[in-house]
Amino acid sequence: MKPIKSWRWLARKQSGLADGGKSGSGFKMRQFPFMAIMCAGMLFIVYKTTNYQFLQAEMEEKWHLFHDFKGSRVESGKLHGLPRGIVQTSSDLELRPLWLRSSSRSKVSVYSHRNLLAVPVGIRQKHNVDRMVQKFLPVNFTIMLFHYDGNVDGWRDLNWSSKAVHIVAQHQTKWWFAKRFLHPDVVSIYDYIFLWDEDLGLENFSPRRYLEIVKAEELEISQPALDPNSTDIHHRITIRARTKKVHRRVYDIRGSVKCSDASEGPPCTGFVEGMAPVFSRSAWYCAWHLIQNDLIHGWGMDMKLGYCAQGDRTKKVGVVDKEYVIHKGIQTLGGNRYQTIKTHSAAAADVRTEIRRQSTWELQIFKERWNRAIAEDRGWADPFKRLQRYRKRRHSHH
Repeated sequence: MKPIKSWRWLARKQSGLADGGKSGSGFKMRQFPFMAIMCAGMLFIVYKTTNYQFLQAEMEEKWHLFHDFKGSRVESGKLHGLPRGIVQTSSDLELRPLWLRSSSRSKVSVYSHRNLLAVPVGIRQKHNVDRMVQKFLPVNFTIMLFHYDGNVDGWRDLNWSSKAVHIVAQHQTKWWFAKRFLHPDVVSIYDYIFLWDEDLGLENFSPRRYLEIVKAEELEISQPALDPNSTDIHHRITIRARTKKVHRRVYDIRGSVKCSDASEGPPCTGFVEGMAPVFSRSAWYCAWHLIQNDLIHGWGMDMKLGYCAQGDRTKKVGVVDKEYVIHKGIQTLGGNRYQTIKTHSAAAADVRTEIRRQSTWELQIFKERWNRAIAEDRGWADPFKRLQRYRKRRHSHH
């Protein structure tokens, strides 16, 4: 049987050769369009994936330009008179003793996993700030208080007061203090900077657990969620979602701003508010440069902080629901003691009204500066608009 099968196979083979291989070539010709379509589809997928990765890498590179600039400053001609090894480009806020025992002098201080809590404070919120600080001290935090009412002596009876850094400047805001005393080179040893208001209730907040969540979620800019019973909730995205650990966007079809899956920016996603922001070291380096030296109320900054997220703000900016706070909304700066002032017309004016008027004016100035900076910097391209266009094109193909 085997010779017969071999003979029949050989006969079919010879027959195929005799007709010029038409049947085989016909089969191959029918396969060719299908294979061409498959190859074209695979090439298209590879191109789209590669292009998306390129956009992400390009955006990441933009965020690190600040660090490249930071390193290049050491090469500045202003330092040419110093040997390079003696130059120190950074500092810190750690208190140093006036003297050390001889046995301790040779020990080098090593700072690891340190964090900073900086709060503008007035004496009327002393007890609330005390409760706040007591939460942070066990977790290796440095405490920095900005005294906007000039009263430092009233804090000396607190057992941690002598270990905190106290800065005094009357009637100044959080952003005024931050711009002048939290330069990135001064706070570079801190992993995270908590720049918080004094009127927050922390009964349901643990700094340790908060940091664990932020690191696990890879958030560069974050804030604790606000208890729904808080006062002065301005943006829905900051309200606590009870069933989540973290949320990065909000869905809301009410009001003038509609928030959905298609939303790509603040206040629907990539947004935290100014009362309790938390910055990574890299994010703060960028955010400090965003603070305008003369616009002390900081209005408008929250809408642009996502540009400092060291990547896609829809992923790197988030609100932590598991650890949340209560915003009490207590008006302290320019409060009871300074309820009225005299204007040039000698008429009495409410301080809070004047502060709000000033803040609104500063917001307009900030917007104008942002738009002017975009127009003048021809080499700058909005990374989020470019990414948004790509996502829309990808979505349309699906």
